[in-house]
Amino acid sequence: MSTRPQLMTTDLTEDLLRGALDLERTERGLLPHRLPARARVQNTDGQLAMAEAQPSGVRLVVRTRATVVELDTLPTKRVYVGAPPRPDGVYDLLVDGRLADQATVTGGNTLTIDMATGSAGVRPGPVGTLRFSGLSADLKDLEIWLPHNETTELVALRTDAPVEPVPHRGRTVWLHHGSSISQGSDVASPTTTWPALAAAHGGVELVNLGFGGGALLDPFTARALRDTPADRISVKVGINLVNTDVMRLRAFTPAVHGFLDTIREGHPTTPLLVVSPILCPIHEETPGPSAPDHSALSEGKLKFRATGDPAETASGKLTLTVIREELARIVEQRAAEDPHLHHLDGRELYGEADSAELPLPDALHPDAATHRRIGERFAKLAFHAGGPLAVEGR
Repeated sequence: MSTRPQLMTTDLTEDLLRGALDLERTERGLLPHRLPARARVQNTDGQLAMAEAQPSGVRLVVRTRATVVELDTLPTKRVYVGAPPRPDGVYDLLVDGRLADQATVTGGNTLTIDMATGSAGVRPGPVGTLRFSGLSADLKDLEIWLPHNETTELVALRTDAPVEPVPHRGRTVWLHHGSSISQGSDVASPTTTWPALAAAHGGVELVNLGFGGGALLDPFTARALRDTPADRISVKVGINLVNTDVMRLRAFTPAVHGFLDTIREGHPTTPLLVVSPILCPIHEETPGPSAPDHSALSEGKLKFRATGDPAETASGKLTLTVIREELARIVEQRAAEDPHLHHLDGRELYGEADSAELPLPDALHPDAATHRRIGERFAKLAFHAGGPLAVEGR
């Protein structure tokens, strides 16, 4: 006779999820999105479409006495031609706010990307099951943080005791927008992205709109920020504008103003922090676009290089140095009439000394140790007493 406990199924509904702006019903289940449907319709970029559907900062949150939790999911895993295999996405289980377990899901769809040609293709795969067991039978809050870099459809939730939504306790909601660095780049698990770490240190509730390759001052992203309830907001701007080479200085300045104007339509007095890029040596004085280093690819490594000409900055091409100077000027100008607008130089989070100690492994993205450093520093500079996003009691 089987001793496996009888599990009950709970409908996956909006009130069990945090950190998503929209939930799409699919043939298999529920797909969390970090951009609303209106924004997704206006987007034509496949990279952004992939990034916003990867649930960085999205978590399933329930209160229960369950000792066993099973979650069926359909992940979409990425494979880069010529690069080493990527590890499976990690799910972090928090019990009453503390990391208690981690797991991965096998199976799922496979997205194969050829960075040399820009082509991509998807091979369908099966649903997999995530299982956490041996939990205390005490009443507790469980959070399952979904993989920050792996599209994840939620198919079914099963437990050996009833679950209920966790009520909001009035915690400060921090809404953040940035690039792949904010999404999580190369960290090992979703609670170790720098925004997740900063939120934990700052005692705030995170909504992470960090999009790999997608922090490009898009008006539909500004409207998503405008329309999302938040008590504190930060916008990290720069690296994607350089490494995609999408605009010149002439367009950059009014685009920043327009982005901030739109946010202010919905959050006229909310503390708003504009963060310039962290140090990235290849693009400090050299414009984009970035491109894969083919010599590294031939050795099975993914690394990037800057392909622009530093002389082109005279005609308006953007570098990180140019962007930092202009962002500081824009914020200083606007702050004269907007006392709740603030600026943070990204090099205070990761600068020259950090680069010497913890260089960017692929020349663009920080590793796990650097994410931890950035998260701790951001919390101290932004959320603690006297910071621009200060939270009472910190």
